[in-house]
Amino acid sequence: MSESQPETYVFRVNAELLAPGQKLVPGEGAAEPLAPVAGTSVEADDFGVPALVIAKLDDGTSLRLAYGSAVRVQAPAPEGAPSDAVRQVPLEENPAEIIAGAAATHPNNRAVQEIAARLERGLNVKSGSHLQDVRDLAHILYIDLGDAENALKVCNVIAGLPFDGNLGRWNWIQNVLALAAHITHQSGDLESSAVYSHAVRAADSYETDPLKAKLAAALLQRQLNEPNLYDREIHRASEAGNDRSEREWRVLRLNALLYLRSHGGSQTLSDAELDRRIRTELIAVRG
Repeated sequence: MSESQPETYVFRVNAELLAPGQKLVPGEGAAEPLAPVAGTSVEADDFGVPALVIAKLDDGTSLRLAYGSAVRVQAPAPEGAPSDAVRQVPLEENPAEIIAGAAATHPNNRAVQEIAARLERGLNVKSGSHLQDVRDLAHILYIDLGDAENALKVCNVIAGLPFDGNLGRWNWIQNVLALAAHITHQSGDLESSAVYSHAVRAADSYETDPLKAKLAAALLQRQLNEPNLYDREIHRASEAGNDRSEREWRVLRLNALLYLRSHGGSQTLSDAELDRRIRTELIAVRG
């Protein structure tokens, strides 16, 4: 790919957030995106509730999209070569201040206070348990408390760390990248979401041995197309009336869904289905 033709990615965005210049991708396997969006308008139903988004394209055609529905758009990668995208993920220089600020916002939440107390003594980015604490704090802030602003700040404490070959530690970093991609996507910040999503894939091609790389690629594809979404475990916990266990399994399912979406989706789960499942899990876990 030449430098004059920046690499593009396909993302999901709510129909009402479409911006001029974006190109809609009609579906999986489509050869070419549609003409760029020229502008949008919103039509309400008989009760005054936003119902339809009318998207007018540069070629004169119009599309009717359900308000709030997720549509696929093609957009260029952030400035810089794709290999530079990971380095563009923000890395907070004062993690102690970020963590203290999050703790101060939620003084009565015991879990937040306990994790913050551990991290405020010093963050060792080489420690898997410290990375897990950061991930857990971001999750509590966003999932339990609905605090997207502080959750994103906490994610950025470690989101800018590069993949160093240690898959165990990378798992926690990848988790916060997927969550950050979701938060920024939901807020309409597609450029930041693109950077986080690109960074999620940093370890996809870490193998340099040709045979191992081929096997790793096959395993990754199988994980994407046949993901473990913990259906059996959630069903068993629900049948047994074990709410705590069910919630823990649902959080794992939510992590898997966020990873799938930030990684670029799955051949077996459509974009709309991934969005629906993420919404369902957030409601279930928060409930």
